[in-house]
Amino acid sequence: MNLSNYRGVAEVRMPGQLQAPPPLALYVHLPWCVRKCPYCDFNSHALRDEIPEQRYLRALTRDLEQSLPQVWGREVSSIFIGGGTPSLFSAAAIDQLLTTARTLLRVSPVAEITLEANPGTFEAARFKAYRDAGVNRLSLGIQSFNSQHLRALGRIHDAKEARVAAESALELFEEVNLDLMYALPEQTLAEARQDLETAIQLFPAHLSAYHLTLEPNTPFAAAPPSLPDDDAAADMQIMVEETLAAAGYQHYETSAFARPGRQCRHNLNYWMFGDYLGLGAGAHGKLSSHDRIERQARGKHPAAYMDAMLGEPGAAIIETRKLTRNDRIFEFMMNALRLTQGFDTRLFEARTGLPLLLAEPALRAAEQRGLLLRDADTIRPSEQGRHFLNELLQMFLPEE
Repeated sequence: MNLSNYRGVAEVRMPGQLQAPPPLALYVHLPWCVRKCPYCDFNSHALRDEIPEQRYLRALTRDLEQSLPQVWGREVSSIFIGGGTPSLFSAAAIDQLLTTARTLLRVSPVAEITLEANPGTFEAARFKAYRDAGVNRLSLGIQSFNSQHLRALGRIHDAKEARVAAESALELFEEVNLDLMYALPEQTLAEARQDLETAIQLFPAHLSAYHLTLEPNTPFAAAPPSLPDDDAAADMQIMVEETLAAAGYQHYETSAFARPGRQCRHNLNYWMFGDYLGLGAGAHGKLSSHDRIERQARGKHPAAYMDAMLGEPGAAIIETRKLTRNDRIFEFMMNALRLTQGFDTRLFEARTGLPLLLAEPALRAAEQRGLLLRDADTIRPSEQGRHFLNELLQMFLPEE
């Protein structure tokens, strides 16, 4: 990582003040799905009628317009359109959204622009039109190439549709991410390996491999399916890491693997505690100024969000929270320690405005427990720390 822009961060006069704002990204949330998957705890809403595309786009435009004073003059390095299932929106709507963003913001001419899509909403002509609208990276929610497991996950596509969508995406886009999950209901190690090998054969630039977890307030949490036990899930995790390494993929974040030089720039910005403006129902954002770092959250329900934005726009922002000193330490570590190679020690002060010395007690304790490795320039999780990441991160939680 290049920190040439942060030389002299020690010259910051007051603790907590930033010498320069971090890179800025834009996240746009499109919250509708064909139906809600039983494991999903994202802000997504099953589609009961046609998507109110134009009304939602007007609300997003108002959201962006009222946010401009917070990001005025700053360049946007990446745009991520997530959901929900953004590929339910027409290509014309995505074109309109990106045109508005480019008109109102300083979007870098080489910005990474990602759209999430699902095989169940795949149409080759639509994918091509997304590319023509300016999307240059597609993230495809495959989850599995096994029809039985896809049914267990409540997905609306089958194995054949998954493969066809992936092949078509790879023909149209140079940058494609395939999302996979493992430790699925009744899944064996051999089946998890087969999913992975199928994905590797397609040779995407990027693969995400997530351990299925039972999130609170989901149908799976209320009625848990039969999942592999902890030992079997750990074997799958090791298999994923070893198999992808052998195939030339670099494991650069907890669940993210990329061919050399093909990491997701938008997500790297999150993990390096960069700024991002979040627009849309349920969207979260983090924005820094000289003397403060704030997090914002929009209301989750799409109808209420549109009503508020098109009526009293400020009402759609339901939370604005200034990060305390302890918040900054914990949230920086919560993100940066997901990176396999860790972070340059100078980055901590550049992104938090605080001296790294404030985190020293927790750093020393984590190192003594074998969860952390560090030298004069770099701090990174050990292999044990990567496999017990929650335990590592809890060490940076502020005491009550």
